[in-house]
Amino acid sequence: MKKKLATILLCGIALFAQSQEATVEKSVIGIQTGFLGIWTHGEFKLSNRIALRGEIGIDAGIAGGDNYENTIYLSAPVITLEPRWYYNLKKRVNKSRRIDGNSGNFISIKTSYHPDLLITSSEDNIDFINDISIVPTWGIRRNIGKHFNYETGLGIGYVHYFEKENAPLKEQSDIALNLHLRIGYRF
Repeated sequence: MKKKLATILLCGIALFAQSQEATVEKSVIGIQTGFLGIWTHGEFKLSNRIALRGEIGIDAGIAGGDNYENTIYLSAPVITLEPRWYYNLKKRVNKSRRIDGNSGNFISIKTSYHPDLLITSSEDNIDFINDISIVPTWGIRRNIGKHFNYETGLGIGYVHYFEKENAPLKEQSDIALNLHLRIGYRF
């Protein structure tokens, strides 16, 4: 009788251990860099599969065309708030793949604000215009070792430019593209 009870107890514990929900981490803090910038971020758990990501960084860009004599390189600060839904965590766990550091596929709504502060540029007298963008994005994050990761994402959304007195705009809104490839370090 004791052997049967021990066997049932062990099977029950094994079944319980297998049925636990895959979940995002309580918090993930890190720094990432890519071709056009550097950012520091924090992700905080809202539910088992949803995390809220806050990010502060420097976005870099290249401008040219009819409005400029030369190609211009510039960088501007960015503040981002992005809820992320990690939709494949359970599938990754079932396939014995890592989910630490919120490693998985996600869908998000990336909301970014570029203030007219601390702008650097390859040309003098560049008038930067504040903007806010809202971009639904699909992306993935994967780990490289214990602390390093890479992330890529793609999305198309909306951007609104805030008009200034000294810089009238033809259009105050436009299409925004989020295409990123980043490598990062998780603390």
